[in-house]
Amino acid sequence: MLGRRFRVGYLSYVPHRSFLDTAAAQPALEVVRIPLDQPEEAVVSALAECDAYYCMASRDELPRPFHVHAALLARLPKLLMVGSTGAGYDPVDPAACTAAGVLLVNQAGGNAEGVAEHAVGMMLALLKRMPEAQAAMRAGRARDRNALMGRELRGRTVGLVGIGHVGTRTAEILRLAFSCRVLACDPYLEAATVAARGAEKVDMPKLLAESDVVSLHLPLSPESRGLMGAEAFARMRPGAVFVTTARGSIHDEPALHAALASGHLAGAGLDVWEQEPPPPDHPLLALPNVILTQHTAGVTDESRANITRIAALAFADAAEGRLPPRIINPEAVPRFAARWEAAFGRPMAAA
Repeated sequence: MLGRRFRVGYLSYVPHRSFLDTAAAQPALEVVRIPLDQPEEAVVSALAECDAYYCMASRDELPRPFHVHAALLARLPKLLMVGSTGAGYDPVDPAACTAAGVLLVNQAGGNAEGVAEHAVGMMLALLKRMPEAQAAMRAGRARDRNALMGRELRGRTVGLVGIGHVGTRTAEILRLAFSCRVLACDPYLEAATVAARGAEKVDMPKLLAESDVVSLHLPLSPESRGLMGAEAFARMRPGAVFVTTARGSIHDEPALHAALASGHLAGAGLDVWEQEPPPPDHPLLALPNVILTQHTAGVTDESRANITRIAALAFADAAEGRLPPRIINPEAVPRFAARWEAAFGRPMAAA
């Protein structure tokens, strides 16, 4: 063992006690809480003494000065690693991390069950028109049940945009429980891989044209930002349903509102937003055929326990001189390894 431990700093709170319990069982780790109710300079000074930063994954939950961009990294010359608290890493600039020789990891797959269940639940509720029925009953307008004629999920075609951990589990539920035809658009995977994950690989125009439900399961990136805009919604089948548990900014909110208000789309299930939570006067909140949740698809006790355990083990790997899994910027590995050796006085373990 080395004389000093690998110090991991987090701001104010962790998503689940499992992180602290798992980290406490790792002799090479030291975890420090850095309160946010103090001046910015004090927070940064505390982070500057850390080897790793356990960073909140939701951009609107983390004050902007502590988003991991080039400006903050310049103030943290000792930082070796950033670990996101979830599968997403919106507050972190991977290119800036790479330039600084800082390893970035996420916890992809740790909340796949919670998010997949949420997505399928939204599909069921929208096809059965539950939000509209609830709105009518609360407003005293519930009269003719036939005016709320729904549809069943069984046997329908569902298009998944992205088929990673969450998309794969969503496809499995749809295929096994509801005998759905599952299409998937994922430019990073071969057709055989998509088939092994339970879907038929198609391009985006085919997916939009043939799906009764379109569900997003991809990260926010320069390529995916604004992917679902007015043109994409117009290409969707009339009466189709749109669901997203991915990230805000992938879908254009005004364009979605227009597609719903015109009647072209039958409903939408939205767990992610451009601003989280959205303002109370947001136009989409006023539509009775929209399910609204506050980025809670993965907020289950089981998912939170899993992703935080995975994060603690990733930091433990780095503490012991091993490369952790789920590296977002593998091009940073050589410089990270050199910086780790300089900090701890010995080379990292061979891969």
